[in-house]
Amino acid sequence: MSPRPYILAEANWKTIKEVKYEVAVLPWGATEAHNYHLPYCTDVIQCDFIASEAGRIAWETGAKVMIMPTIPFGVQTGQLDIPFCLNINPSTQLLILKDLVHSLLVQGIRKLVLLNGHGGNDFRQMIRELQGFFPDMFIAEINWFKVVTRANYFDAPGDHADEMETSAMLHIAPHLVLPLSEAGDGSTNKNKLKAIQEGWAWTPRQWTKATNDTGAGNPYKATAEKGAKHLGDTITKIASFLTDVAQTDTANLYEHN
Repeated sequence: MSPRPYILAEANWKTIKEVKYEVAVLPWGATEAHNYHLPYCTDVIQCDFIASEAGRIAWETGAKVMIMPTIPFGVQTGQLDIPFCLNINPSTQLLILKDLVHSLLVQGIRKLVLLNGHGGNDFRQMIRELQGFFPDMFIAEINWFKVVTRANYFDAPGDHADEMETSAMLHIAPHLVLPLSEAGDGSTNKNKLKAIQEGWAWTPRQWTKATNDTGAGNPYKATAEKGAKHLGDTITKIASFLTDVAQTDTANLYEHN
């Protein structure tokens, strides 16, 4: 297969110097336990796949997008007691982003989309801070797992190594998924604080106390077919957004009434 000009890890200088890229896409995952049946780099594998496919579709519409290599480490402060759940703090993420945004800006690229694949990552406040340093840079965040309504595709609720993530991995990399008979049921333990249960107060979860197998959500009804449908619809919407960003003057984003 020849190098794809929208995948930075494959592209070469001969191609890059001839293309005026409009949008950089930075996928950001995590390395962490995913129940018993999914690999530690589930978030990375999913981000790689979704970003690559969305980049392909956007490129085929004429949008000059570049998919940067996925960052494999995320915020894991609630999972530090689990071996090889590798944490980088939000403050470290901000420093990484600041350096990358500066690099892109001096190279003439003024549009960056963060494709987030890990619930523990939250880039909104970082983007607000970077806006003050780099007002000429358009930065947007997409949480790929929120692009479409998961209840339209899956039976069991959850948010980690659940039916949704398991279906995605059965579609993307089935050889890395253990038989579901070996998975835990993804049951979780409620926080005793009533306000936390009701959802109007929040505190980070202590993962080995909040979960029983590091999963959160029952994976047993997962199928590759569900994963293909869910990811297909998700990728289509993300690709459309990338195309819109590429074609829009982000210095003039707002319509006057």
